[in-house]
Amino acid sequence: MPDIALDTVTLAELQAHLTAGDLNAVELAELCFARMDALDGGVNAIIERNPDAVRIAADLDAERARGRTRGPLHGLPIVIKDNIDTGDGMTTTVGSLALAGTRATRDAHVVARLRAAGAVIIAKSNLSEWANFRSLQSSSGWSSRGGQTRNAYALDRTPGGSSSGSAVAAACGFCAAAIGTETDGSVVGPAAMNGIVGLKPSIGLVSRAGIVPIAHSQDTAGPMTRSVADAAMLLAAIAGPDPADPATGGGSGWPVDYTAALRPDGLAGARIGVIRAYGNIRSGVDDVFEASLAVLRAAGAELIDPVDYADLPRLTRAEVEVTSYEFKAGLDTYLAGRGGDVRVRSLDDVIAFNAANAERVMPHFGQDRMVRAVAKGPLTEPAYLEAVATARRLSRADGIDAALAAHGLDALVAPTTSAPWLIDWVNGDNRSFGAAQVPAVAGYPHITVPAGYLRGLPVGLSFIAGAFQEATLLRLAHAFEQATDIRRPPPDPTPATIDLGEGG
Repeated sequence: MPDIALDTVTLAELQAHLTAGDLNAVELAELCFARMDALDGGVNAIIERNPDAVRIAADLDAERARGRTRGPLHGLPIVIKDNIDTGDGMTTTVGSLALAGTRATRDAHVVARLRAAGAVIIAKSNLSEWANFRSLQSSSGWSSRGGQTRNAYALDRTPGGSSSGSAVAAACGFCAAAIGTETDGSVVGPAAMNGIVGLKPSIGLVSRAGIVPIAHSQDTAGPMTRSVADAAMLLAAIAGPDPADPATGGGSGWPVDYTAALRPDGLAGARIGVIRAYGNIRSGVDDVFEASLAVLRAAGAELIDPVDYADLPRLTRAEVEVTSYEFKAGLDTYLAGRGGDVRVRSLDDVIAFNAANAERVMPHFGQDRMVRAVAKGPLTEPAYLEAVATARRLSRADGIDAALAAHGLDALVAPTTSAPWLIDWVNGDNRSFGAAQVPAVAGYPHITVPAGYLRGLPVGLSFIAGAFQEATLLRLAHAFEQATDIRRPPPDPTPATIDLGEGG
């Protein structure tokens, strides 16, 4: 068996080993499980392993032996977030004890597409409970079922959220790649904080069916990988139309070979707008950003610096209304449709369960977001409709679309988020800024790529573009990645390096 560095190897390299026959899918799955055994006690990224993973890998090896492969993901181990349904032996709980022990009756569309592409779903990842829609004082990466996930580069630091475990699992090499979900920053934030690539697709490119919802106008699944090429490969597998999600009828034709857009000179001649409309950027992050802009210029991009951007305070107010309304409506529908083993059938039930089990479920923070959402009415209310219209206008026509059109831009660029802060179970997350909000509300694509390090902590660079411009973003991000070759794998975490008790 070849000596494989699981925390740096690419999907193409793994597939080359499988094709050559010096490695098989069973051996690869077992290598990933062994790495989890050795290292996950430190980072706590995995919430549940798939008991059928080795059998599935063996079946895929048998297919290969018969001369059939399903594509570039055939036999590769993938971790998915624990808010994505699987109709198998694993549970789907969103990290909540309210759903502990309960299984979905069928695969989410994303999972079905991964399986059809030959991927082995080897585990589910821990996350911020209810995908960070329980409390404004939450600690990212903490769930009542899974505990606290920790940053891959520093165990006392946040992993970001809510796709915390997916980011850490990909960074540490517990899998070939991972899938996260985002409503506002939950793919790109933890990806940047754990030194990997995260891609939030356009709404309508990837089906939302079978994903525990927050807000249907913003929710999507996306790749979390160690390279841009891997993200392109994984996106091609999960993107596609789904009758259960009408939004997926609006994208361009499928399938799309996103890897065809990748070339080292992909920045040459590109017009990129620089977003500086984020306050409170620490000097170290700003230094990394300025160095990244110099790389873009040297690679042939023309930078328009700065560009006008969205009205962020007004957009925030509208987004809070939209997500509160949509969370209640979406979660009630989802829970009502889950299998018979689910004890909670509505947001009201979840709130009641949390209150009745507060010592276990809410030892560090409450459920203020849920309480605010449960008071909202139906999606026909004027307040909701007005908020949706405002959010779309501010993020699209008066936001990203305006910035791109004003200067004939291919994309926008910004620091993704702050460097990882200390985990704090008393005060919660210490966010200072982030590039995720506007593309998240707009439903437009957003990719983050490793850009540098601040005292050893990863810092990401974001590229943002208009709807269904994933190929453009992948091209630009890949060229930046090739020009910098900046990513370094995290040090191996061990449980002995930290106190895993109730100390925060």
